[in-house]
Amino acid sequence: MTDEKKERQKHVETASITGPIWYIGWLFTIAFAKLTFWKAVLALLIWPYYLGSALSP
Repeated sequence: MTDEKKERQKHVETASITGPIWYIGWLFTIAFAKLTFWKAVLALLIWPYYLGSALSP
């Protein structure tokens, strides 16, 4: 009988991590950039753009 060591790999579900991070980023952008309702709805898709435009001089 031979001693075989089985390597175990950890599998991280990134889908369960990215959703909350996206939601937190969206809420932060709405508050930081002081977006109106319709811009906040549009920011669901492109919140990094609004965050960048609020941070640029």
